[in-house]
Amino acid sequence: QLHLVESGGGLVQPGGSLSLSCVSTGPYTLDTYAIGWFRQAPGKEREGLGCISRSDSTADDYADSVKGRFTISRDNGKKTVYLQMNSLKSEDTGIYYCAAAFRGYCSALYVEQIEYRYWGQGTQVTVSS
Repeated sequence: QLHLVESGGGLVQPGGSLSLSCVSTGPYTLDTYAIGWFRQAPGKEREGLGCISRSDSTADDYADSVKGRFTISRDNGKKTVYLQMNSLKSEDTGIYYCAAAFRGYCSALYVEQIEYRYWGQGTQVTVSS
């Protein structure tokens, strides 16, 4: 069982930035997994944002809604995956989750929840003035 914990959420003004972290705890570590980031806005379905394969330092695959604004990176030595969010908008508000995929690489279906085996509990991000 892989345990993932997200942190770094909070309240930020529109146009601001925030950095989230996803760490693995316990005896198993995330360095062998592809990791995805998702979010769920109030009243909406969970949305896949991007994915980083186990051997990459930064991600190449992002949803159109965040492309150019969000960056996923990882430091396997620190057992941590990051989500850097810039130019935040009110519609970025939601609970943000990281998840470990069944594979070590991101598939073409990286935005689909079914591709992921382990999930964190989420961290709240609120973008508001």
